[in-house]
Amino acid sequence: MSCCTGIPAHPGMTAPPSSDLDVHWITRQDGRAGAEERHLAAQSGFPFAAGVAVVTGAASGIGAALAEALGRRDARLALVDIDGAGLERVAANLRANSVEVSTHRLDVADPEAGARLVEAVAGDVNLLVNNAGVALGGRFEEVSPENFDWLMAINFGAVVRLTRAFLPRLRKAAEARIVNVSSVFGIVAPPGQTAYAASKFAVRGFSEALRGELLDSTVGVTVVHPGGVRTNIAANARRAPLSEAERAEMKRRWEKSLRMPPAQAAERIAQAIAQRAPRVLVGADAHVIDWVQRLFPVAHAGVLRRLLGA
Repeated sequence: MSCCTGIPAHPGMTAPPSSDLDVHWITRQDGRAGAEERHLAAQSGFPFAAGVAVVTGAASGIGAALAEALGRRDARLALVDIDGAGLERVAANLRANSVEVSTHRLDVADPEAGARLVEAVAGDVNLLVNNAGVALGGRFEEVSPENFDWLMAINFGAVVRLTRAFLPRLRKAAEARIVNVSSVFGIVAPPGQTAYAASKFAVRGFSEALRGELLDSTVGVTVVHPGGVRTNIAANARRAPLSEAERAEMKRRWEKSLRMPPAQAAERIAQAIAQRAPRVLVGADAHVIDWVQRLFPVAHAGVLRRLLGA
C-alpha cells in the first residue's frame, strides 16, 4: 500500500519551483514503462543494482510499481506484503522479465516482523524501502483508540522496526539507502486525517533526524512525499461511520484528487533514489502543497482550498 492525498491537483496548475532536487521521470502517458524507458534504466548505472532491495507494501500500488522500476534497473528484490496472493502476482511478472525476486508474506505491524524478515532475506541488502501504509478516515473523536494504534503500528512503527532490523546490514554495504514513504500529509495536516497525518509527520521527522545521524556513514536516507497517486489505499481505508451523502462526497474527492498512475510515481521515486535525493515530492499537487505551506505555515489550509479546489 502507499500514500495518497485528499487534496486534488488543479489540472491546469504547474508545480512551483522547489529547493529540493527536482527529479525528472520518463514514463508513457498510460503510466507503463516502454522499451525505451527499460533501455535507459538499464544503461543508467543504478548505484544500488549490486545488492538486494527490500520493498514493503509491494503487492499493489506504488510498492508494486516501484518493484518493477527497480527490477528494470537490475536490482535484486525482496518483496514484502501481508497480501500473499498479490505479492506472488507481482513477483511472477518480474520473474518473467528475468528479475531475481524473493517474496515474504508478513504483517509489518507485528512487533517481531523486523527480526523475522532480516533473517529471511538473503544476500547483501543495500536498499530498504519502507512503503507499506494504510489509511484511516475520521476526526480524532470519531476514531477508536484501537484503529488509531493499528494505523500507527503500520505507518510509523513498521518503519522504525524494519530500519532498526536492517541498519546493521545496510552499514556493511559500500553504499546503501533507506527510503521512507511519507505523504503530502507529512507536510500539511488537514481535518479528518488526524491519525494518518500524525503517522506521516512521524515518518518525516524520523527520516530527517536519522539522515543527520547517518551523515558520516555510507547509509543515506530519502523521504518521499507523494501527492494524489491512484492506488487502493483510500478505497481500503478504515473510517468512521458515514452517511450516504458523505460517502458520495468522499468518493468524488478521491476520483478528483487521485490522478497520477502508480508507475509514474514509482519512476520518479526510483530516479530520486539513483540521484541520492534526500527528499522527493511526487506530483504537481505535492509541489503546490509544499510551496504554500512554506509561504503560509499557519494559514495554508484556506489558501490550498482556493488554489486546488478542495
